[in-house]
Amino acid sequence: MSEAPDRNLALELVRATEAAALAAARWVGRGQKEEGDGAAVDALRLLLGTVRMDGIVVIGEGEKDEAPMLYNGERVGNRQGPSVDVAVDPVEGTNLLAKGLPNSISVVAIAPRGALFNPGPAFYMDKLVVGPESVGKVDIDAPPAENLAAVAAAKGLDVKGVTVVILDRPRNQHYIEAVRAAGARVRLITDGDVAPALMTALPDTGIDMVLGSGGTPEGVITACAMHGLGGEIQGRLAPQSDLERSRVEAAGLDIGRKLTLADLAAGDDHFFAATGITQGDFLRGVRYTATGAVTHSLVTRSRSGTWRTVEAHHRWDKLMIYSEVEYRS
Repeated sequence: MSEAPDRNLALELVRATEAAALAAARWVGRGQKEEGDGAAVDALRLLLGTVRMDGIVVIGEGEKDEAPMLYNGERVGNRQGPSVDVAVDPVEGTNLLAKGLPNSISVVAIAPRGALFNPGPAFYMDKLVVGPESVGKVDIDAPPAENLAAVAAAKGLDVKGVTVVILDRPRNQHYIEAVRAAGARVRLITDGDVAPALMTALPDTGIDMVLGSGGTPEGVITACAMHGLGGEIQGRLAPQSDLERSRVEAAGLDIGRKLTLADLAAGDDHFFAATGITQGDFLRGVRYTATGAVTHSLVTRSRSGTWRTVEAHHRWDKLMIYSEVEYRS
């Protein structure tokens, strides 16, 4: 960074993810994922503008979503303070939000300028995520059975007691079959692999590994969180079409390269914040009360290796600013 942060910026970022979660939560279960995502984008962008940083969005709503705000390359922050890369996902799990399903969250991560892997047109990657006990003991190039045995040994479990989260997609069927053949448990999810990735590194969640093909931007965001939580992510770009492959190759990205935690998020000065939107396995969703709303968040800082959970109580009269943002769209 151009200057060292003089405070834990994650504690400022969490105000932004809280705002996004509060705005998006009004759309939970209403079947309108674009409206919910738009409300979160507006609120997140508004609050990020108050954070003391000179940020450039590297992972944003992105070219895949053709978003007019929080797009890749947009400058955010108050233009003062450290120069940073910014990764955002105002609603991770828009389908979960629309259907009222668990584990939709709002996330922001920052790292020193130039530290975050820029996936460009690479939308998909194969991923392997594990918690602190299994760091250095797994390899994305190894057969799933070997990695499962390594995780089981590291955590003092039988392989039958290991739980692996995999996105329920046809492209992941071979992973699903391999994990089941090894005797481990598979937990299939429909969307949003950042939340379960966090849970691999958090205590008493029952999630031991995330495996399979998912979004590349989510992989970069997960890497920032793993720096703070002490976990590990490995990945490899996995284009899902000839067109995506040609664009990835034209961008000069090496499809065959194994991407490590340091490749996805270099250095050791990362900040991460996530706030639950819908009720989750670890982060609780936005809960309304007679006087306002309650949010539940996770914040991490890699330099200190500290992670915190934050329960915040928000008053209705102060929440109106987020409603105004929502209804301007």
